[in-house]
Amino acid sequence: MKRLLLGIGLLPVLAASGSAETWQATNWMAPAHILNEFPYQQFAKDVAEATDGAMEFEIYSSGALVPAPTTMQGIADGVAQLGIVYPPYTPSELPLNNTVNDLAFVAKDDLAAAFAWTELALTNEKIRAEWARNGGIFLGGYSTPFYNFICMGEIVSPKDVAGKKVRVAGTAQTEWIQSLGGVPVSVPIADVYSGLERGSIDCTLSDATNLDKGNKFWEVAKTVNVLPQGVVLGATYVFNKDFWAGLEPAQRRVLLDNIALGLARSQVAYHVGVEAALAGSAERGLKIGEPTQELQDTLAAFQAQVVEKLPAKAVAERGIEDPTDVLEEFVALEEKWRALVADVDRTDADAVAAILKANLYDKIDENTFGVE
Repeated sequence: MKRLLLGIGLLPVLAASGSAETWQATNWMAPAHILNEFPYQQFAKDVAEATDGAMEFEIYSSGALVPAPTTMQGIADGVAQLGIVYPPYTPSELPLNNTVNDLAFVAKDDLAAAFAWTELALTNEKIRAEWARNGGIFLGGYSTPFYNFICMGEIVSPKDVAGKKVRVAGTAQTEWIQSLGGVPVSVPIADVYSGLERGSIDCTLSDATNLDKGNKFWEVAKTVNVLPQGVVLGATYVFNKDFWAGLEPAQRRVLLDNIALGLARSQVAYHVGVEAALAGSAERGLKIGEPTQELQDTLAAFQAQVVEKLPAKAVAERGIEDPTDVLEEFVALEEKWRALVADVDRTDADAVAAILKANLYDKIDENTFGVE
């Protein structure tokens, strides 16, 4: 409460400190996408309101300012002061971050994974150093909901995947589909609808919000199997290093508080979106199937191999030092956050944000973080 009152007391200082400043924020998703609407569009409004217009972000959507694959470079170069970064687009620049993303295939709780990933990247010196080397300051991340089979034909048992062309995202998903005898296909998410429609792919591994939000897979797909096949992690808020260091502490505190709220709103929207998408798909005649025990056991066995083999694999293929300590920290943090969010109403963004602030963002010192 003391920090909240202090922040309120600083607002007149921000408003009176000079003319309003407008900065550029880049988001390669459409304005209505969950990862744009809440952590960018609404975030910008909230920051402007909290500072009486003294701090404003102009949001460039759909890659209008910087395309997705070069967002990290655009932030480093100061083309944008803020952007959303998906580490797999820059595997050579962010190898340790991508290794953590590989481990997300074994995540148990998407909300806990989002906040574990966020805490890890805010506090682990190796992860922080990797962002810093690329000219960025990581300040918050997201987790997608669990990936499911969205297909033209029904997936009931592991053998049903054999020979199927399945759109995948990331190394772990690729190897999982290969282990089942399927054919992993890497195509942009925007091409999945037409691929399913034309028969160039049989299935996609996607989170259920893609059934309705934007991509409208429910218009062409026939079945969904809700087997939880991991999540995908990304960096919702990456700031230019020099920009962040040049802000006043009061400005950084305003951003930190609103980042916590933006992350909570995003994850709540994902949670609500999954339920709505599955219900809407069933109403449209798609068959929504639960995983059989055989399918669950096959996945569990594969996930155990991921955990066992990932450190050595990352050293050999990504050229990094043994990441075992970082991966173990992520697993421990996910368990910590699973306990913290166990009883929260996952449809209440304010309640989720309160937990995130109390256990993480309120502990960040706006006077020193990112400017040491």
